[in-house]
Amino acid sequence: MFEFGLLWLLVLLPLPLIMRWVKPKTDSAPAVKVPFYHTAAELAGSSPLKRKRWGHGITLWLIWVLLVIAAADPRWIGEAQSQPYSGRDMMLAVDISKSMEIRDMLPPGIVAMQFQNGEPINRLTAVKAVVGDFVTRRTGDRLGLILFGDQAYVQAPLTYDTQTVNQLLQEAQIGFAGGATAIGDALGLAIKRLRERPEGSRRIILLSDGANTAGNTEPLEAARIAADMGVKVYTIGFGSNRSTGGFFSRSASADLDVRTLQQIAESTGGEFFRAESTEELAEVHKQLDALEPIELDERTVRPMNRLFYWPLGLALLLSALLAASRIHLRRANLAGGVS
Repeated sequence: MFEFGLLWLLVLLPLPLIMRWVKPKTDSAPAVKVPFYHTAAELAGSSPLKRKRWGHGITLWLIWVLLVIAAADPRWIGEAQSQPYSGRDMMLAVDISKSMEIRDMLPPGIVAMQFQNGEPINRLTAVKAVVGDFVTRRTGDRLGLILFGDQAYVQAPLTYDTQTVNQLLQEAQIGFAGGATAIGDALGLAIKRLRERPEGSRRIILLSDGANTAGNTEPLEAARIAADMGVKVYTIGFGSNRSTGGFFSRSASADLDVRTLQQIAESTGGEFFRAESTEELAEVHKQLDALEPIELDERTVRPMNRLFYWPLGLALLLSALLAASRIHLRRANLAGGVS
């Protein structure tokens, strides 16, 4: 169905004619009198110059009509379509600090294609594969993405476009947000983004492989605010517990603050998960799917295709052609005067 968003603007179409009609007429004597002018005009009849003036006038009128039509916002409304949605709002907070480049993830089934010759990949690559798969499965939820290191940044606001959220996750690089870990700031920013959303639908999934070493907000204080607002936080501690080897051998996840992540989850009614491999991380997200099932409802939407750029583009094209013809005519007149 075709319609105009601002139909009332079409009343402006006759405005140039009205302005021409109400324009006061001025009688002025000619500056130079040419005795034979009328005779020459009669002999010439409908001169090319007169025809060009008529052509210019029609073109200007057409440009005006096209501009008014474009301003009236023409649009095509498609047939009604049902769209599934769950009404759940979920912010994903993903750690991209320096420690996420540790290569301690072995080939699991879900991301085997990303490994070469059985070589381990870094933690962020594994997260991109597993969390990206989780994101694309959450059809019907509104998802947002926060990346954090020294500071926390909203990479994607809440949206139903899970494909774009996944793409932005895949484009994340270690070091984009600094080398430290601001868990409290990430949690606080996620809470802020959920503040205006309906109660009972607010969820945060926070994944980190370290402890809070940066930022202005204490993680447990942010958790208290989340609990007061009814925001449920699920925390994931990621990273292998295998030894790093060497004389000063230590666990690869020695810096992971499990206790704080557990307290955040418990105080908000969420749950803490420990994942030491990509397979375990995939299993965590399966559990999250079970804990937060997508209860789909349906709503009817009508796709809209806005068409204003067609008349606007044609008006610009006619304006360019009109300007080019006038430049050509002026050059021709100058050439005739010189000869």
